[in-house]
Amino acid sequence: METSLKRRRLLKAALMGAALPSVVSLVAGCSEKESQKTCTLLGCALSTDGSYAVVGADDTGQPLFRLPLPDRGHGVAAQRRHVGSLAVAFARRPGDFMQVFDYQRGVTLSQVDAEPDRYFYGHGAISDDGQWLYTTEGKRQTSEGVIGVYRLSSDGQVSKVREISGFGIGPHEVALYDAKTLVVGVGGMHTDGRTVLNINEMQPALVYLDIASGEVVERAELANKKLSIRHLMVSHDGYVATGQQYHGDDNAPLVAIHRRGEPMRQLTAEPEQWARFNNYVASIATLNGWIVATSPRGNCYGIWSLDSGEMIGLHPLVDASGASRDGDVINLSSGGGKMVTLNTAHTPDYHMTPVRWDNHWITLV
Repeated sequence: METSLKRRRLLKAALMGAALPSVVSLVAGCSEKESQKTCTLLGCALSTDGSYAVVGADDTGQPLFRLPLPDRGHGVAAQRRHVGSLAVAFARRPGDFMQVFDYQRGVTLSQVDAEPDRYFYGHGAISDDGQWLYTTEGKRQTSEGVIGVYRLSSDGQVSKVREISGFGIGPHEVALYDAKTLVVGVGGMHTDGRTVLNINEMQPALVYLDIASGEVVERAELANKKLSIRHLMVSHDGYVATGQQYHGDDNAPLVAIHRRGEPMRQLTAEPEQWARFNNYVASIATLNGWIVATSPRGNCYGIWSLDSGEMIGLHPLVDASGASRDGDVINLSSGGGKMVTLNTAHTPDYHMTPVRWDNHWITLV
């Protein structure tokens, strides 16, 4: 508790400007060539002194700025470049903060604390016009799922205008399916802290929500109710790939895809291959008919064919974490600092970075 309070004081000092010289020096200390590098990747990270940060990096994973977080972060959402340069880092569930920053200037702008009876699940999404922020939240006593709808001002201030609820418990990742629809990975877990209380009664689902009305417009489920639907990615051609966390005693398929109007389709691998994932998928990315999923618990990542649904590659990567598409490549991060870039032939290119990346990162578009 004392450590957490110290981190909060440090963050407040940073917001007031006291800690900004360290951020500015990281950017200003670059050579002229380095200062022209573009911030391409955003992700949360663990710093070498044991504190937490959100990091902006170039396309090789080299950090351009680090901004302190009061506790461990998880996911990041960002405005598209053509509408602004605001981004939001979310606390790991059950989280009590989200932090708004400017990825162009590398400065923190504001922090929003969770309401007393709410907590954040670690993910959010920003509308294409940059004006609206959607977050996954839960009610503390019941884990009832809530999508917080916030107005995002150009100066980085955030205000909640309404909530969407009634779609299930334990939502985790949310994404824009299209301009009118959100898609949510509903984990189905009622938790006390990080302890699951309802393993035998879980009702996970992939839920599509009408943004304007808040109504559920489609709901897809897996047959195995101990597969908590956690992470997701909307592909360029309209299907949704999901990564699961399994709460059973054996092993189960951890990656599935869904097309609107159809049942969910689980991707396949041998039982010993699924065992490598240690029952958890962190990040999903898709490119040109194949899907990549990472597992920090399993220290590996897998590659699947979309057409056949079969695994076509399983590779080691210590603390395999973020997965994000950047044009015609997929970039993977790791808690060990290694970055893997996969081209359309699945050929890996490796970079070492000085960042201990957390479970997720995004590519700015």
